[in-house]
Amino acid sequence: MAYSEFTLRKVRQDLGVHIQEGGRFLGEIPPILPDELLRQELDEGVPLVLARGSEKARSEWIINPVLTAVRRLLDRQVSLFSGDDFTVDPTIGLNGICDFVISKSPTQLEIEAPAIIIIEAKKENLNGGLGQCIAEMVGAQIFNQTNGKSISTIYGSVTSGTAWKFLKLESKTVTIDLTEYPLPPVEQILAMLIWMIQNGSEKIEDKT
Repeated sequence: MAYSEFTLRKVRQDLGVHIQEGGRFLGEIPPILPDELLRQELDEGVPLVLARGSEKARSEWIINPVLTAVRRLLDRQVSLFSGDDFTVDPTIGLNGICDFVISKSPTQLEIEAPAIIIIEAKKENLNGGLGQCIAEMVGAQIFNQTNGKSISTIYGSVTSGTAWKFLKLESKTVTIDLTEYPLPPVEQILAMLIWMIQNGSEKIEDKT
């Protein structure tokens, strides 16, 4: 078993996660303007994706530019990983490749704790990726604990690039914001991702 085999039912049954559905859990966050590089990349990438965008194209032409822009806007004090192995505990299926992982550690050589945001890319049907994303978020939670950097909240997103759905994991409870946030505009997506990074790891327990 691996991350990709998890459904909502499986994360409930196998990982003991309680799932609650709701509206926006981040409140109102002021939009953040993209820098010129991201604006240019989206001007090129969005039309290509809308014409006929595979999951790979969506990752390369929209999702990755947005996430690298987040890293630039945070003065590269976070790290971003794309398509890396994130094996945490194969005995319970927490192994496999994550589309994107954002860590609060600035080092880019390998994923270091605390991992704070997991991004799962889908061509369509965002709901179909929720189970996999939650399993990866649980993996991040355990990864942080194992490495002595537990944080109170892990955030996640399932996205097609042009639509984003957000989740948060606190202890054993996952809250799913049922809203699909569109891109464009990018300003709201940037603001939400940056807020998660800046405010989602206030309770770090460094046990090293």
